[in-house]
Amino acid sequence: MSATFDRRVMAAALALSQRGRARTVPNPNVGCILVQQGVIVGRGWTQPGGRPHAEAMALVEAGEAARGATAYVTLEPCAHQSARGPACADSLISAGVARVVIALTDPDPRTNGEGIARLQGAGITVDTGLCETEARRAMAGWLMQRRHGRPLVTLKLATSLDGCVARADGESKWITGEVARRHGHLERARSNAILVGRGTYDADAPRLDARLPGLGELSPQRLLLTRGAAPDGWTAIATPADIAGLADVHYLMVEGGAQTAAAFLKAGLVDRLMLYRAPIIIGAGKACLGDIGLDRLGDAHGLWRQVDARALGKDQLEVYERT
Repeated sequence: MSATFDRRVMAAALALSQRGRARTVPNPNVGCILVQQGVIVGRGWTQPGGRPHAEAMALVEAGEAARGATAYVTLEPCAHQSARGPACADSLISAGVARVVIALTDPDPRTNGEGIARLQGAGITVDTGLCETEARRAMAGWLMQRRHGRPLVTLKLATSLDGCVARADGESKWITGEVARRHGHLERARSNAILVGRGTYDADAPRLDARLPGLGELSPQRLLLTRGAAPDGWTAIATPADIAGLADVHYLMVEGGAQTAAAFLKAGLVDRLMLYRAPIIIGAGKACLGDIGLDRLGDAHGLWRQVDARALGKDQLEVYERT
């Protein structure tokens, strides 16, 4: 296969992996595609709850066509035994695949390099590192939990052109249009949990659910930043640092308000910014952020890089990742 073909198939496997985003805890969201003589014969992605794995799903679909095929996997096939299912490296060997292309080596010490070694020991050709950067982004929440013991944090801000989230009297519905709001609900469905501050809860009584057809069951857990008790159906988080205790959360979205957003930025716990900008000017309104502890303007530079920008109806979306 050509390098261009390999990259195209791996990109498709990465797209498949996103079907499991925020649904595969405690496992990573992996994608797998099996190709036989240039034709896709099997596809798989990690299922809700972490099983079956992507490779297992793809192998079932391929059946006998897996023999002699090339497997494109976004994460190194696991090598450890589990009561929930066999090791994927062993399954690929048993199926008789001839080549495995891997985007990212598994940092789990039970597999790290062992899956690759086992495949190579069985005479299978293994290529690694294809679309590695894209794979890290696709599994960023799981990787953050593995390496830092906390979820990946996205801060969502919906503002006017002059950075306001409401009029001075608190009126805020709606700054952005319907298309942008629907996109925000889609992002909620791609998160395990969503957090607001006590002020936002008291003022707006937000539902924080995914109000899109067919996605209601994917509504995230609701978290409240408060030193007091949380109401029914909510979980209290006393400080931003306490997100380290959310072992079952890979992706956390912070939606407000200004002081809560500032607290997470000040603590260095925001990994991704989603800025929805409406083409309006409010003037003497409420700012989207409070004090983030910036001592010098020079310290603000070089912290963020833009990774996406698009129009959503009349509004604009800009996405940034921490450098």
